[in-house]
Amino acid sequence: MGHNVKMAIADRFAAYVGELTKVVGHADRAGPLRDYCSGLLATEGRRSVEPMAAVTAPARVSAQHQKLLHFVANSTWSDEQMLAKVRELVTPSIERRGPIEAWIIDDTSFPKKGRHSVGVHHQYCGQLGKQANCQVAVTLSIANHDASLPIAYQLYLPRAWTDDRSRREKAHVPTAIRFKTKPQIALEQIRAALKASVAPGVVLMDASYGTNSGLRQGIVGLGLRYVAAIISTVKVRPVREDNRKPRRISVAALALGLPKHAWRSITWREGSNAKLQSRFARVRVHAAPMRGEAQFAEETLLIEWPKDEAAPTKFWLANVDANMSFRDLVDLAKLRWRIERDYQDLKQEIGLGHYEGRSWRGFHHHGTLSIAAYGFLISERENIPPSEPDRAAQIEKPALPSGYRPRGAPDPAAAPRPQFDSHYPSLAGRRDCDDTSTMPMLHPSPAAEQAAKFVIQ
Repeated sequence: MGHNVKMAIADRFAAYVGELTKVVGHADRAGPLRDYCSGLLATEGRRSVEPMAAVTAPARVSAQHQKLLHFVANSTWSDEQMLAKVRELVTPSIERRGPIEAWIIDDTSFPKKGRHSVGVHHQYCGQLGKQANCQVAVTLSIANHDASLPIAYQLYLPRAWTDDRSRREKAHVPTAIRFKTKPQIALEQIRAALKASVAPGVVLMDASYGTNSGLRQGIVGLGLRYVAAIISTVKVRPVREDNRKPRRISVAALALGLPKHAWRSITWREGSNAKLQSRFARVRVHAAPMRGEAQFAEETLLIEWPKDEAAPTKFWLANVDANMSFRDLVDLAKLRWRIERDYQDLKQEIGLGHYEGRSWRGFHHHGTLSIAAYGFLISERENIPPSEPDRAAQIEKPALPSGYRPRGAPDPAAAPRPQFDSHYPSLAGRRDCDDTSTMPMLHPSPAAEQAAKFVIQ
């Protein structure tokens, strides 16, 4: 990569961080903000505070370590204001190829060995696909077919934490934080996004959220549309042309009773590289829970049944326009894969799950700054020139002190243990894309990948 290209990226990064500095309060936080974001982009391997200090200030690692640690764990700047500023700066890049189409509700998990980090509990861990000791953060993202960005990020705090005064005090959990389910947190994030006049989109969610009828009704009450994945046991009443009221039936049973002509093979596009095809049916239904059935308007049940499967595999309830084309409905339901791409990049390329502190503020500050660094990479995609041979060299970074090895780093001679901290996205059937390797990475060229390994000025 040429010198002029490096300087242009550095100038844009400085301008980007300069805008973020406006929401951190004190002027003396500008340097740590810049260095923390730089460290997230430039550090190779684990992006905890000490390795980032060594990369961003190799001549004064100890002092830099303390400065970055204080900034992320103790400084009182607002995560909400920072995320709003990131959204303001990055949304134009996302919208360059089209308007925001969807808001995506989801959560991401971080396996943990101990029990003292805020929010750690034995609960379902999507990253591992099973119950495990972990933290879970609920997110809301804006998305179109070109890009997506998390705009809200909050730790889910189990009752074992909200009801334990001692644990709350040790982790500095704010007194205003009370127990809320993940769907309740998600609905609050949606309300905040509407209040902030974020460009609305169809709300997409996996079955762990979409099966919650209270969340779906809350979204309707806010005037929004949704395409919500649901589990196979959800009960509905098919809409009949003779207006007779049919019996309640599970969506799985309804799917098995559909005639052959109800099923269509539909090809949709995920990302820009891969075209995927499956078999789908759609039926007009009324959701039919045991109570409050009258609250639910007529909507579309979308069903996926791949030809090589013995039974239908996925179900969605959608209150979008009934006249939406079949392909567009499938394409919209499948757009949820974007958040899985975000989680993968945030964890593997930015270090979202690498924070080693235990406090509520530190957890959220690190997550917010990870999203800020990720937002810069999203905004850079349009500025990165095509790959050429002379641009393939890695961007230089300051050399680390001789013999430097971060605290807690494994002995170089020891066998590596990558399986615990590989940070892959959710498993256990939650994926909406069958092969992430066929999807484009965040950066479309080798030159772009080099830009992610950012030069430290």
